[in-house]
Amino acid sequence: MNTGFQKRIYTFKSLVADMGFLAASMPRAEAMSRNEKISKAFIEKVMTVVTVINGCMYCSWFHARQAVESGLTASEVHNLFNLQFETDASEFELPALLYAQHYAETNRHPQPEMTEKLRAFYGEETASQILLIIRMITFGNLSGNTWDAIVSRLRGNPAKDSSVLFEAFFFLLTWYAMIPMMMLSRDYRQRQQVVANGDNSPSAAS
Repeated sequence: MNTGFQKRIYTFKSLVADMGFLAASMPRAEAMSRNEKISKAFIEKVMTVVTVINGCMYCSWFHARQAVESGLTASEVHNLFNLQFETDASEFELPALLYAQHYAETNRHPQPEMTEKLRAFYGEETASQILLIIRMITFGNLSGNTWDAIVSRLRGNPAKDSSVLFEAFFFLLTWYAMIPMMMLSRDYRQRQQVVANGDNSPSAAS
């Protein structure tokens, strides 16, 4: 039975709104890079949690690699992808990770009191930068999912709340980035499968 593509995706209205927000937030992103409280590892933890909820396979591939490069262990990355981050998170990181999970699970409609708690814990500046990190990765997640909705439509399983016109627009807007990303992530998943199967022969690794 064809139930339609199930992941969260963009509409024209929500895409334009997020692009406008991120463009206007560039000065905040620059300030975030100078905030010593927000390390690269912390950013990757927040982004990974949101990605797990939204289910973007391209962001999952990319941020698994980035998390390791930022200094996280394989065990920490595994726990993040299973939403068991409380095992490894510091007292400083935990409120942000819990909020990131809540933000994604409520489909970008967090409870106001949760947002207030975030601001009370981190202060206005750092909390605003954490919110920006969450919005940035959400943009990446929904973009990846929207691309997958296009692929799904071509396979005869269109997303329920999307349209051919919007998907054509999105394709023209993103194909130059998404086609290489799709190929790289597929290659990575194939290599991971080889490792998981214990096949280390030269022919399999090439």
